Amino acid sequence: MPTDLYGLPVSTASSAACDAYVRGCQAKLTNYPGTIAAFDEAIAADPGFALAYVARAHVLLERGDAAAARGSIAAAQALAHGVSARERSHIEFFGRLIAGDSETALGLLSGHLDQWPRDAVVLGTAAFTNGLIGSSGRAGQKRALLALLELLAPSYGDDWWFAAHHGMALSENGERVAARAKIDRSLAQNGRNPWAAHARAHLCYEEGDADAGRAFLRWWLPIYPRDGSLYSHLSWHLAIAELEAGDAAAAECLFREAFAPEVHTGPPRGKITDTVSYLWRRELAGEPRDTTAWRRMHSFATGAFPRPGVAFCDMHIALAQAVAGDDAGLAARASQIAELAAAERYPSGSLVPTVARGFAAFERGQFAAAIDALEPIVGELERLGGSRAQLDLVEFTLLKAYLAGDRADDARRLLSQRRRGSLRLPIAGATAAAVA
Repeated sequence: MPTDLYGLPVSTASSAACDAYVRGCQAKLTNYPGTIAAFDEAIAADPGFALAYVARAHVLLERGDAAAARGSIAAAQALAHGVSARERSHIEFFGRLIAGDSETALGLLSGHLDQWPRDAVVLGTAAFTNGLIGSSGRAGQKRALLALLELLAPSYGDDWWFAAHHGMALSENGERVAARAKIDRSLAQNGRNPWAAHARAHLCYEEGDADAGRAFLRWWLPIYPRDGSLYSHLSWHLAIAELEAGDAAAAECLFREAFAPEVHTGPPRGKITDTVSYLWRRELAGEPRDTTAWRRMHSFATGAFPRPGVAFCDMHIALAQAVAGDDAGLAARASQIAELAAAERYPSGSLVPTVARGFAAFERGQFAAAIDALEPIVGELERLGGSRAQLDLVEFTLLKAYLAGDRADDARRLLSQRRRGSLRLPIAGATAAAVA
């Protein structure tokens, strides 16, 4: 019987369909171009191949085409009667995910992987920082992801794709030595794996070694396709390393050429989070405001996501609204989040509205109010989703509010409590505060 990328049987009698599906899954799991074309080829070779419709549906969802994703998963569900128990469970999991029922999908995840640990297409939805577990809004989600990967590690052995995610999870939990071993091994086995490159970029950030991060990414990015869906985000990583190293001009060049919204190769949410984060960080570093870029981002973000959904993205949309002075938009989004939270459909609860109030107060120059909003929740930021590097956006804002509000002792306290990175932070005035 034909098998998938990790040796699991698939219900198709067509070797051409299976080969195309395997190619598509390889591209999907490594964020290379060609996924939709491969799954379309698989479906053309075998119109009854349910898993090809499932994988196609998830790629469409990640690209922001929810309507097409629902159509593709419906085709898979109509074929579920003729497949194995593993494939039925696979279809059910993705059906919930594509329907927007992430809580149920999360509940199904562990049971499915208990029975079929090498179903990498299912694991791939949760293995990365902003995946199903990372976006769950739950406290302790970074430890939960690492625990899942530790449990599954024997099933994957010396697999380079798994090792990259395992290394990233170790890094996010402060286990840098173990992380480096996994990441280096993954890169040695497949130097073109963007997840390993991503994990290396994060490890350099965690270690406060911007120069190593810049050197690695400048070498690695040219070997990855420009239209690969992680290209722009990895360029964002290089840009924030340039800011940390004090080269704002290089960071700005990267923004214009590689991850501004009009050239971004990732999904719509990635366009928002990378752009907003970069624009705010460059201002915290002392660079002048790019009013045009902020105006475009506010228009794009509120148009693409008129209602809240994923906390990490919503936090960045709120920041764009704060910069735009869109008080009505901020209030409306906070009200919508409250409604979702009351219906148990927004697990992070009031954290996004609280962070939004802090951003808005900072933008108005009300630094005491910004501190009052951000200081109590800085230890809960994990629940928003995103990596430790990405969540520094909030911590850096709090630090800048301390500095702007003449609270140098609080700034030094926050700096002394940081368990990662260097004191060479890309925040105007932070170095002087650290050594004062």
